Amino acid sequence: MNFINKNGKGLFLCLALAVPSWFLGKAFPIVGGAVIAILAGMIVTLLIRDKTSFEAGIKFTSKKILQWAVILLGFGLNLNVILQTGKQSLPIIICTISTSLLIAYVLHKVMKTPANISTLVGVGSSICGGSAIAATAPVIEADDEEVAQAISIIFFFNVLAAVIFPAFGHAIGFDTTSGEAFGIFAGTAVNDTSSVTACASTWDSMWNLGAATLDKAVTVKLTRTLAIIPITLILAVWRTRKEEKEDEAAGKKVSMKDIFPFFILYFIAASIITTIAASMGVPADFFAPIKELSKFFIVLAMAAIGLNTNIVKLVKTGGKPLFMGLCCWIGITGVSLLLQHVMHLW
Repeated sequence: MNFINKNGKGLFLCLALAVPSWFLGKAFPIVGGAVIAILAGMIVTLLIRDKTSFEAGIKFTSKKILQWAVILLGFGLNLNVILQTGKQSLPIIICTISTSLLIAYVLHKVMKTPANISTLVGVGSSICGGSAIAATAPVIEADDEEVAQAISIIFFFNVLAAVIFPAFGHAIGFDTTSGEAFGIFAGTAVNDTSSVTACASTWDSMWNLGAATLDKAVTVKLTRTLAIIPITLILAVWRTRKEEKEDEAAGKKVSMKDIFPFFILYFIAASIITTIAASMGVPADFFAPIKELSKFFIVLAMAAIGLNTNIVKLVKTGGKPLFMGLCCWIGITGVSLLLQHVMHLW
């Protein structure tokens, strides 16, 4: 009862924004429910004069429910299937991810962009957009405005890619009788799953390829998603060691339980459970409701993040992160095309 009294109003407000955002995201997948929820939250927060009674529930939603969303996300990863079907594109995936992270790191140093926003833009650009940002944000303790900014940047380049890439692919000479080359390109150079789907489906429609491009692109995209595991683990260990040193220097007692983000281990455990269950004959559809719940929890958390975001400040401070996102996007696109050419896939 105390939980409801403390968090109820904030949770209800987040739900009131998340439910319509979820359905609108289904109707407009190229935008997605997460982006709609953030925008709705940023607008609604301007209309609320006193958020005191909502703050506890909003904080709970943006932190704890986001972590639960990441854990449930693990039930959508069958490691065996993804690795078996995506191994052809693995060298391209590794190189594009490395390129994006390197560009983000260099620009962070050169432009003095805050470390958290640089990490979120680099990870979001290189792995899987909103899901990667959702998984990484709690690990590095990014604040809500940093998450909102990173999601907005990734969304912008997602839409741009979905609109431009089909015509661009034709202009540079991708094979129009097969969806393989463009499918790999879409799967490695477009950030979020919804935009990968839109981009690949457009190519299939343009050249009457059925779902050949879409199947290839989604497989490659799922393989990219696996990178969440090592990236978040590395960041978790790095942050833990950093905080240990800071606590020791300040004479504080160090507690691994307090500083290590254990939800990442639960996320990995969920993916292992899915992999083992699938190998024992459990159909993939069994985990479909859990995957949908994970996606809804992300939308719910993004509504809370929007409610905690100052849209004016976001616009004023967005120049450098947007430029970083552009550089990461161009870098990923160039490396993907180069490696496909070297590997004789295009």
